[in-house]
Amino acid sequence: MEYHFTNDKPIYLQLIDYFKAQIISGELPEGSRLDSVRDLAVKAQVNPNTMQKALSELERMGLVRTERTSGRFITDDKEMITNMKKEVAESEIAAFLERMKALGFDKEEVIKIIEEE
Repeated sequence: MEYHFTNDKPIYLQLIDYFKAQIISGELPEGSRLDSVRDLAVKAQVNPNTMQKALSELERMGLVRTERTSGRFITDDKEMITNMKKEVAESEIAAFLERMKALGFDKEEVIKIIEEE
C-alpha cells in the first residue's frame, strides 16, 4: 500500500479516503483483517494516534468492525460497500462536471466528448 499525503486536508481524513478507496476497489476484501494500528501507522509513516482516529471514524461509518480479541476487520456488508462505491462515483462525477463547467463546457458537451472517447 502506497500512501501519498497532501497539505490540503488533515492526514486522518486522507487515511479515511485511502481506506475507502481500498475497500470499494476490493484491494481490502470484505471481511479481511487489518493489521494493528501500530503496524498500519508505521507503514503510513504517521503517528499511531492519527491512524487510530481514522480507523475509529471508519468504524463509526460501519466500514470496519472491531472484534475484541481478534482485531479490526473490513465490513462484510456488500450492500454498504456497493452504496459507498456509488456515492464516491457520484461525488467524483459532480466534481468533474464542476471543473468542466469552469472551463466553459456544459453537460451535453461533456457527454459528447466522453462518447467520442
